Amino acid sequence: MDLLLISDTHLPVRAKDLPAPVWSAVDAADVVFHAGDWVSVGLLDALEARARRVVGVYGNNDGPALRARLPEVARVELEGVRFAVVHETGAAAGREKRCARAYPDVDVLVFGHSHIPWDTTADTGLRLLNPGSPTDRRRQPTFTWMTAQVADGVLARVELHHLAPG
Repeated sequence: MDLLLISDTHLPVRAKDLPAPVWSAVDAADVVFHAGDWVSVGLLDALEARARRVVGVYGNNDGPALRARLPEVARVELEGVRFAVVHETGAAAGREKRCARAYPDVDVLVFGHSHIPWDTTADTGLRLLNPGSPTDRRRQPTFTWMTAQVADGVLARVELHHLAPG
């Protein structure tokens, strides 16, 4: 099963649309995860119309229309791997221990908010993934998103993709 992980798209504030390579990844994915800060419900509608499956949450910049359709935390099991998706996890310092306590029944936590890519594993085995942002790189050198595969209870081939500005 092929996965796409995105977050912090901030459409149409930071960009008018997702970059073409991200839309190609949407088309290739079996499941698209979005870890919040959509800003406009238009992207949710577009992803739901185009993607095979969308698992998303609202972020701190998402208003009532998105909050009415999305949870604060989403949980899904895919091919034996237990995922949770949330927008914010707090400060980077202590993140692994804090999230391992908050999500003891999860194998992979997908999160956003910082726009900074993150891929670590807590002592408990919890994998923490932040794909960064494909539209608002802030202080990062590139726009980013992640793809991964999951099969037979294993998350594999997690890859951070980069798109240079301009």
